[in-house]
Amino acid sequence: MKGHEVLDHLARNGVVPVIAMDRVDDALPLADALLEGGLPVIEITFRTQAAADVMESLSRNRPELLLGAGTVLTTENLERARSCGATFAVAPGLSPHVVARANELGFPFIPGVATPSDIEAALALECMTLKFFPSEAAGGVPMLKALSAPYKHTGVRFVPTGGVNTGNLESYLSVDTVAAVGGTWIATKDDIAAGRWAEISQRCRDAAETVRRVRGLRS
Repeated sequence: MKGHEVLDHLARNGVVPVIAMDRVDDALPLADALLEGGLPVIEITFRTQAAADVMESLSRNRPELLLGAGTVLTTENLERARSCGATFAVAPGLSPHVVARANELGFPFIPGVATPSDIEAALALECMTLKFFPSEAAGGVPMLKALSAPYKHTGVRFVPTGGVNTGNLESYLSVDTVAAVGGTWIATKDDIAAGRWAEISQRCRDAAETVRRVRGLRS
């Protein structure tokens, strides 16, 4: 799948479960819960020692899942994510060095932004899908709308992450520059540790239905 196709696929799903996973053994049951719930996408963050092994397991055993790597802070993280089978990468901030390496590799990369200067720096590096982070702490939907206004004509799209939940999901999805939202509420650490796979699947169904309703899509 080409870079723009990966990002378009991400946008079609509308919601990206962001997961910090401690145990490789939980990877496949979680993947199955997401797939059962109709949300075939996941972002595994490099916040745990198990992250690389989790990505390798998902890539090898659940290739139908759109697999991303999160908290990609260095070129080493980026290259590791790619070698583990991730098809896109996400960062909380904007590192020109990491963006340059991602461009060299032809690897879809979503850097984090929170200000107009961040957005302009990202656009100068030809990044057109940007993570708005930390979304709620940075001003939430009103801030995102204000940030979007001067840049909408460029075609830039945002993936707000950080404080998005069931209570504000619809508000974020209603912003026309939002490609997708990222969130941890779909599958929390406690849910995963307790094996609450049915509950996770239901949250996926609920989120997918919200995406369809807000965007006027057929079920």
